[in-house]
Amino acid sequence: MDKSESAYKTIGEVAKILKLQVNKKGILPTHIIRFWETQFKQIKPKILNSNRRYYDEKTINLLKKVKFLLKDQGMTINGVKKMLNNEVSLKLDEIADKSIKAENLKNKLVKISKIIKDLK
Repeated sequence: MDKSESAYKTIGEVAKILKLQVNKKGILPTHIIRFWETQFKQIKPKILNSNRRYYDEKTINLLKKVKFLLKDQGMTINGVKKMLNNEVSLKLDEIADKSIKAENLKNKLVKISKIIKDLK
């Protein structure tokens, strides 16, 4: 049974959502998310029983924006901090949302093409 979109996600689930690269041992790089928490004061997961982190939809969207800026746009951590702390981040939300929507559309088209190939 899948969680609803609005449910809190674990750090492992967030790493999958962000499509962080799995290392050679097959382990998700959750350390990247923990590092980003130390660098960006805006990233505040709920920390519950035995220090487990849980992320809400707003925090996940912020992590998507951070990943987009760092990995896709090649910005530095200090550059991303500046953008998150000023008005430019509102315009950036639109750019990141369009990029994320395009990626979702691409994934759906790939799935559809696989289904069509299987039907042949």
